[in-house]
Amino acid sequence: MKSFRRIGILFIVILLVSAAAAELMLLNARKDPAGIYRVEAKRLADEINDTGTYDLSRYPHLTGVYGGTGSELYDTDSQYLIIEAGGSYYRVEYRLDNSRRVLVIASVFIAVVLLLVSGMLLYFYRHLIVPFGRINSVPQELAKGNLAVPIPEEKGRFFGKFTWGVNLLRESIEKDREHELEMQRDKKMLLLSLSHDIKTPLSAIKLNSRALARGLYKDEDKRREAAESINRHADEIESFVSQITKAAGEDFMTFEVSMGEEFLSRIVTKIYERYAAQLAISGTELKIGEYSDSLLSCDPDRLAECLQNLIENAIKYGDGKRISLSFDQQDGCKLITVTNTGCTLGEEELTDIFGSFRRGSNSNGVKGSGLGLFICRKLMTMMNGDIYADIEDGCFSVTLVVKLA
Repeated sequence: MKSFRRIGILFIVILLVSAAAAELMLLNARKDPAGIYRVEAKRLADEINDTGTYDLSRYPHLTGVYGGTGSELYDTDSQYLIIEAGGSYYRVEYRLDNSRRVLVIASVFIAVVLLLVSGMLLYFYRHLIVPFGRINSVPQELAKGNLAVPIPEEKGRFFGKFTWGVNLLRESIEKDREHELEMQRDKKMLLLSLSHDIKTPLSAIKLNSRALARGLYKDEDKRREAAESINRHADEIESFVSQITKAAGEDFMTFEVSMGEEFLSRIVTKIYERYAAQLAISGTELKIGEYSDSLLSCDPDRLAECLQNLIENAIKYGDGKRISLSFDQQDGCKLITVTNTGCTLGEEELTDIFGSFRRGSNSNGVKGSGLGLFICRKLMTMMNGDIYADIEDGCFSVTLVVKLA
């Protein structure tokens, strides 16, 4: 805010100096003093007396010379004076010097501009700079983990929605943190419980295996019973390991979907505006196929998020030649397919790519978390839709199945 005040004051000072300079220039431009037309009229009379004729072009402030007698000498609406020359009377019309009026008009114009600029600066300061100054430290505090940072309410048209969005962001971060802490606690308790439960069958396996190794069981039935006990306890341990594996693979992300209705054209337009310029710079063709506009039953933001994930994957794993969107309609559903050229993924990997943290063999050297398609599958399921992938002619395609409203 201090910088804005300094810049604003400097700008106003420059405007004032410029206005003063303009005033001086206008004043200096007034070279002709008032009443010069009288001097020119006197010179005109002398010229007529001396030569009997006159050259009006020599007198810039005089507009006409007319002779006559009686009342016709005065018949005009222009400014004039009467001169006597060569024994006759002449009406000499002239124009007044209007530089003073020009100066006044220019001064008023400069004053109005100065007031408008000052008003705009004041408006920006009160409605943009001051509200922004009150919240400019909020993102840094949220990044530091200070979720209790106060966020002042702004009712202005510019920052009201912004502060509301920041509050929603803080609430979302708080929910995510609580969810993460709950998951960490639950998984820790699960691991502690399973590790305790594993000890019992593990001890039994050790005892029976040692007995068998030392030949303590002479009877065949005893040896068979010990072997069965080992197998049974091994099954218990395998069950515990399965629980651990299942817990590790359980959903670790929460999703919220607000179902509504949206036209397909609006979703496609949003995606095109988001990626068209970026792909044009990189030389990648973005092809949007023909489609009939339809009203979709979905969460518009989540559906757009799925398409963005698919295009981001196409950018990362394709050959950069072409990315296309194609459309179809079957059984009351709209099929939206994102296809990229240059696929090097094996068809046998298609069944695994929608799992969490699953990355294909074509991901070597490409940054990623293996969550994009997992998130898409989760969101599409929550929107009562589906998603599937296919490989054909060296192109990788992912299709979103969205129900029609």
